Amino acid sequence: MKISASIRRKVEKRANKLCEYCQSPLEFSSDPFSVEHIFPISKGGTDDLENLALACQGCNGHKSTKTEAFDPISQTVAVFYNPRKDIWNAHFVWNEDFTEIIGKTAKGRATIKTIKLNRQSVINLRRILVLAGEHPPTL
Repeated sequence: MKISASIRRKVEKRANKLCEYCQSPLEFSSDPFSVEHIFPISKGGTDDLENLALACQGCNGHKSTKTEAFDPISQTVAVFYNPRKDIWNAHFVWNEDFTEIIGKTAKGRATIKTIKLNRQSVINLRRILVLAGEHPPTL
């Protein structure tokens, strides 16, 4: 599906121009962000605004069409965090220096592990943004 400029603006505004998974800011990214399908079209998802999220290229690429993953702590398969239905702070917390995301729930941990929310490049960006007073974002 080709995302219209109007839909893209709505998704970006709703997300405060942050990746809705790793919380990286669009304005500091060297790559454009994608408007991605939370529940993939290939699995019956729709193009409705409620099924769209703003995602950086790293998160979008690692997520792809996946919707769930194994959580080694609870020993269960957990569905991924859904930015339209879940509250970020209910599933994630920042570590002490705000460079890594820690999962509070099976859903959070499965999302972090599979989508690689703590990729080294994102940790490096967060470290610089903390020093510049631009991170963590207000959720």
